[in-house]
Amino acid sequence: MNIAVGCDHAGLEASPEIQALLVAAGHQVSDCGTYNADSVDYPDFAAAVAHKVVSGEAPLGILICGTGIGMSIAANKVNGIRAAKVNDPFEARMCREHNNANVLCLGARVLDPSVMEEIVMAFVDGTFAGGRHGRRVDKMMDLEAEA
Repeated sequence: MNIAVGCDHAGLEASPEIQALLVAAGHQVSDCGTYNADSVDYPDFAAAVAHKVVSGEAPLGILICGTGIGMSIAANKVNGIRAAKVNDPFEARMCREHNNANVLCLGARVLDPSVMEEIVMAFVDGTFAGGRHGRRVDKMMDLEAEA
């Protein structure tokens, strides 16, 4: 699977590690930056990843900033995105199983790197349960049409 990965300056050190983990697990990575430690605007990278996901180029995306909060808010502004900012592997699995999340948002300043790796694998390996959760996801996505 191709997975789009993006980060701002706060996620710069974590991004290559996450990308290497994904490649080692047999995935392809679309690296959406950033590529140096200069201060950047996280919405630019959230948009780059989100657009790859909604276009179908990458079924899933991963965003990394200081807390994961800004990336999550920005990515969720793109129609078709269900971005989840999570703190542990359980939340990562649940956001895939129950919410059909298609973008994972991580906080490099608040998560240990080993925990981030566990979260990433739980997210990527997760599958949507469907059923009653499908009805709920449909209702969430209908909210975009109301905006």
